[in-house]
Amino acid sequence: MRLVVARCSVDYVGRLTAHLPMATRLLLVKADGSVSVHADDRAYKPLNWMSPPCWLTQEPGVWRVENKAGEQLIITLEEVLHDSQHELGVDPGLIKDGVEAHLQALLAEQVEFLGPGFTLIRREYPTPVGPVDLLCRDASGAVVAVEIKRRGEIDGVEQLTRYVDLLGRDPLLGPVTGVFAAQQIKPQARTLAEDRGIRCLVLDYDQLRGMDDTVGRLF
Repeated sequence: MRLVVARCSVDYVGRLTAHLPMATRLLLVKADGSVSVHADDRAYKPLNWMSPPCWLTQEPGVWRVENKAGEQLIITLEEVLHDSQHELGVDPGLIKDGVEAHLQALLAEQVEFLGPGFTLIRREYPTPVGPVDLLCRDASGAVVAVEIKRRGEIDGVEQLTRYVDLLGRDPLLGPVTGVFAAQQIKPQARTLAEDRGIRCLVLDYDQLRGMDDTVGRLF
């Protein structure tokens, strides 16, 4: 990636025309050939850009970026304040922290978060309509089906309801209750769960990972 900070004006010529008057801006030239012009605001969104496939031609004081349709981004440089290149390499892509599978693994290792005396029977307990995230027993020995979500919505409650109903018909398991566990539970989902006798549990991801700062917390 090439980073250039310069006082420049920018003209776009194509299906329409646009003009950015002279000002200090950041120019990004990426390995895919794209060129974008940024101000010191607007978060990630550029003021103007040319997406690949496109070609950059540099002349003294002028950059011309052209795509296969003949559209041009003309950048007139008055003063270059910074010009550097950096090899970023191949990006591994976004890895989301705290996905449901990870939450499931953490909760399986620490079933006491579900309540005193809880023990784990099995993760991914199979049923005809899909696997239950966690199948547990509470302190009394009763079977509890646990559905885990990052964001708890009505669909998740419906899913857990089906599990509880099917498992409850098994004479070796029933009666079965349910726990709907999520990092965030929508009010409508909580209302539906409670109406069906399903307990809701809000998961603290940092606490599950042992990163809860009880010393630094105010509450």
